Amino acid sequence: MHKKLLPRQEAIADLSPLPVNTLAVIMSVASDLQLLQNATDTVISPEELDRKLALGRPLRVKLGLDPTRPDLTLGHAVVFQKLRQFQDLGHEAHLVIGDFTATIGDPSGRSALRPQLTREEVEANATTYLEQAFRVIDKSKTVIHRNSSWFDRMSFEDVLILTRKMTVARMLERDDFSKRYQANTPISIVEFLYPLVQGHDSVMLVSDVELGGRDQLFNMLVGRQLQKDAGQEEQVVICMPLLVGTDGTQKMSKSLDNYIAFNDPPKEMFGKVMSIGDDLMWSYFTLLLGKSPEEIAAMKKEHPMEMKKSLAESLTARFHSPEDGRHERAVFEQVFSRHETPDEMPEVTWSSVHSGAGEPTLLDALNASGLLPSKKEARRLIQQGAVKIDGEKINTPEYPLPAPSRPCVIQAGKRRFFRLIP
Repeated sequence: MHKKLLPRQEAIADLSPLPVNTLAVIMSVASDLQLLQNATDTVISPEELDRKLALGRPLRVKLGLDPTRPDLTLGHAVVFQKLRQFQDLGHEAHLVIGDFTATIGDPSGRSALRPQLTREEVEANATTYLEQAFRVIDKSKTVIHRNSSWFDRMSFEDVLILTRKMTVARMLERDDFSKRYQANTPISIVEFLYPLVQGHDSVMLVSDVELGGRDQLFNMLVGRQLQKDAGQEEQVVICMPLLVGTDGTQKMSKSLDNYIAFNDPPKEMFGKVMSIGDDLMWSYFTLLLGKSPEEIAAMKKEHPMEMKKSLAESLTARFHSPEDGRHERAVFEQVFSRHETPDEMPEVTWSSVHSGAGEPTLLDALNASGLLPSKKEARRLIQQGAVKIDGEKINTPEYPLPAPSRPCVIQAGKRRFFRLIP
């Protein structure tokens, strides 16, 4: 039995000459399809995406964001990068701010119920989300929606009608729900509703494509089902891989402290990127900067350290400015490649360290510098031998600091320097 060819496949199979403009369209669609499939985890389905691209109109590409926290990490940037590719090809980006769904809490990947947020908390987070998202996607080509605009109008009867479209058995096919059910961990009815609510967003937008992380696959497939029930053409689902964090093993997450945030200062961002393993940097080039397999193959022929500095500079430039990227690379090379002290560093006065009750200690100075998150972290660095005064390693947190007659440089770890002045 022969597989039926799609219309454009039949045209390709036909050996008769094609009009020049027809051939150009086919080649353009094939090129776009290859780009959009690059670095994805799952596409359902490539054939549907191919057919939609051949329609010759801008596709409505949906990305939903639940603003449950005030900041984003580079893990979020992976899906933004794919959305930007759609924009650059002339398609419509539709960003759905889940100001309604965020008050429920997405259960994807969770082993427990998320805490409930107020509308005011969600709106405050949404404001920062958008500012950060537009560092990657094109603001002028983005349509913003808030899903409260349609859910606030739904009656309880409308909700009951929506719940008829999904069974409990289908919900328990979700890996996270199944594990929690087997472990007798509570699953609320509102969590069961979440995939339906997210899927209903797709119906309201009549989306052609939905983007999300790999952990969103179930929710996006529910969107396809609801669109079919509503008589709409089903959206193409594109799932992106989950970015591995700086620890090199687990998904980037603030709770695991292996993250790089959009709002990390330039020095911190550059340094964190430089700390990742050489093998990991290639996925960062692919997922965050959109490099093709051919470009990656060429870069792998270069020195790994130079490529990692290029990656750190590019990401710092994207989330801050090209000047910041160049500056941090120059400082890094000065400190690490030539083992020199940076020319620019914060200054801390001895009087701000001295409390008046005896001589201040090295621990007091580190705490006063504001370069470390806590005294506990400062103590740990000192005890590990990662703190130096004018190049001399000091491993005693209570090391006394008499009033200096001249400025001295204190280094904490590899990237933090400050000058203690009289």
